[in-house]
Amino acid sequence: MMKAQGSHALSWPMLLASVARSSLVAAFIHPAHAQVTEIKAGPPTAQAVHPLPQAALPRAASVDGVTLDTISVSGSRSGRGLVVDSSGAQVGYIATRLRSSTKTDTPLIDTPQAISVVTQAQIRDQNVQSLGDALRYVPGVAIAQGEGHRDEILIRGQRTNADFFVNGIRDDARYFRDLYNTQRIEVLKGPNAMIFGRGGGGGIVNRVLKEADGVPIREVLLQGGQFANKRMALDVGDRLSETAFVRLNGVFEETGTYRDFIDIRRYGVNPTMTLLLGPQTTLRLSYEFFSDNRIPDRGIPSQGGRAWRYRDNTATLFGAPPISRGSLDAQIGTAQLDHVFENGVVMRSQSRIADYRKFHQNAFPNGPVNADDTAVVLRTYNSQTDRTNLFNQTDFTYTFATGPVAHTLVGGFELGYQQGIDFRRDGFWNTTGNRDLVVNPYSPVTAVGATYRNIASGNNNTYALGLAAAFVQDQIEIDEHLQFIAGLRYDHFNFASRDRRDGSLNARIDNLVSPRAGVVVKPLDTLAVYGSYGVSYLPSAGDQFRVLTPGLALAEPETFVNAEIGVKYEVTPELQLTAALFNLDRTNQPIPDPNNPGFVLGAGRTRTQGAEIGLNGYVTDWWAVAGGYAFTDARISADLSDSVVAGNVVGLVPLNTFSLWNKFEIGEGVSVGVGYLNQAHSFAASDNTVRLPSYSRFDLGLFYEFSEAVRAQVNIENLFDRRYIVSAHNNNNILPGAPRTVRFQLMARF
Repeated sequence: MMKAQGSHALSWPMLLASVARSSLVAAFIHPAHAQVTEIKAGPPTAQAVHPLPQAALPRAASVDGVTLDTISVSGSRSGRGLVVDSSGAQVGYIATRLRSSTKTDTPLIDTPQAISVVTQAQIRDQNVQSLGDALRYVPGVAIAQGEGHRDEILIRGQRTNADFFVNGIRDDARYFRDLYNTQRIEVLKGPNAMIFGRGGGGGIVNRVLKEADGVPIREVLLQGGQFANKRMALDVGDRLSETAFVRLNGVFEETGTYRDFIDIRRYGVNPTMTLLLGPQTTLRLSYEFFSDNRIPDRGIPSQGGRAWRYRDNTATLFGAPPISRGSLDAQIGTAQLDHVFENGVVMRSQSRIADYRKFHQNAFPNGPVNADDTAVVLRTYNSQTDRTNLFNQTDFTYTFATGPVAHTLVGGFELGYQQGIDFRRDGFWNTTGNRDLVVNPYSPVTAVGATYRNIASGNNNTYALGLAAAFVQDQIEIDEHLQFIAGLRYDHFNFASRDRRDGSLNARIDNLVSPRAGVVVKPLDTLAVYGSYGVSYLPSAGDQFRVLTPGLALAEPETFVNAEIGVKYEVTPELQLTAALFNLDRTNQPIPDPNNPGFVLGAGRTRTQGAEIGLNGYVTDWWAVAGGYAFTDARISADLSDSVVAGNVVGLVPLNTFSLWNKFEIGEGVSVGVGYLNQAHSFAASDNTVRLPSYSRFDLGLFYEFSEAVRAQVNIENLFDRRYIVSAHNNNNILPGAPRTVRFQLMARF
């Protein structure tokens, strides 16, 4: 249901501010009493007690606590409906429960959805700092180039640079995320609109951040390596009192890269605080400042349907370093209030304001190398994409029983307001006076300057999006062998875009209803067979909703429908094996109307069918594994253009991928990590004219623990120095993979 009209989105900040203010006021009206037990001997643990009334718990609930990494939150009985620390249950490479998929703390085996979790231990052992690198060992995820200035991925064949979340709240600005303050990464596959709202057709990525948990920590990490890599990270936390905990994470990195002229300088700081305001009330506060400065790298061009001489051009930049730059400054503040009412209802209210200042300017190959190997065309442009996000998510959970049937009922709302600017200026080269500069592909770096101006085809607009959503979900446990989940979400989108050149305004309102349903059958406590169905929508303005043309204002949202069956098996309490089969249909993709320029038709369709297998945990007490296999057949099922036609493979989606990271504890503090990645060929774009070759890569990690407080490691990426293509943005922006790369790291705890 839609209505195109003037936007009323500017009223949303007042409403959101009111909700956030009410949440914080409610937090402070409770007396500051909390029961905090002693720090135990051995591995550090802390306990924060928030008891639920016994009558509010279903009969199936278990007693005692929920293990949260090294933190135990007890006194609330079962996993579901519990106010828990957001770090989640994880030990080493295995996570056993999370709340992001259902908004209740639910065991992974009871969740009817394919989910992959990259734990902090895996992130550290692989020594990855970027989100893209951390996701390479996740089955069903492919990495796109992102024009060299942002995270961009494909989940189950659906490309996105916006379906990123932090602690369940949207983090959709276009930038490269660092992992210095990340506790774990959750990849939830299939449409997730019931929980996360718009988009997320193939899945979403949720980062769970480190937080003040009352466990003393003083950790320093120093890193160095090839290409003048220098990095330092800090993690310091303690108790101010029995009711106030603090923690500070920080990072600074300055490095070159394997690509000529591409340097990176980034730093961030993230202080957090947890206040136990009462026996049943917790307030968590967080602020992050993050800055990233780099030259965007668009890679190399093609020729004759292949990347041009990529084995000889691993380091070669096609561009203009003197005029290329990119910067991001992000400030993100969050307040989360958890409260258990006397009747057993659990409230969780999270408010966030995020401000992103983003600019990038680069030069890139705008076509293939000619047949004579004598010429390739470069273009340049710059783009300002500042954005401000305000969100509040509030949900209420209540556990009860109807006879022998246990229910975990969740209901709540989300309010949001997003505004920003999208301003592009195309470059005109000083030597030619036009947008094209021809260079020799054997010497593709130029020092020629350019003059930038906004042209008719370039965006120059402001935008505002108001969001109001309500949802309800019931997790139904018939007995220990049979569970159901059913939910519904209503979203009201009010989007408007104003052209700053002529003042014209285009607006659109969408009212969307997204259902989810699932069933879990457990013949054994350690074996679950599930089926699920979900629907998600993407409004016509797209992932980034930066501009709304008159044609898009009339277009209906895209629809994603996913049907999935799967199996989850706990081989042992420390080893998980999962498998899933799915069918994902994407319909109503906008395509240009050949008879009405500036308008679109909704006839585009794709279908993705596939299978995924995941393995995580400990095969033995000395052998840890993480990885899996994915078969992803993503096809265009209705023509999107003259060149993107039915039957084509969706760009950047390999048919087969396999990944496996192993860590072997040899003894006496010595460990070895061995990783293997294999990816079948793919195409740089959905027109299937440029083929990206398959590749295999081995990675190695060597670890030595001098003591419980000091650890050294060496990581070697691409051990055998293979030459390969790692990603692309389009047919002529293709990124070669890194050669053999060595990094050293020293971690000390005090």
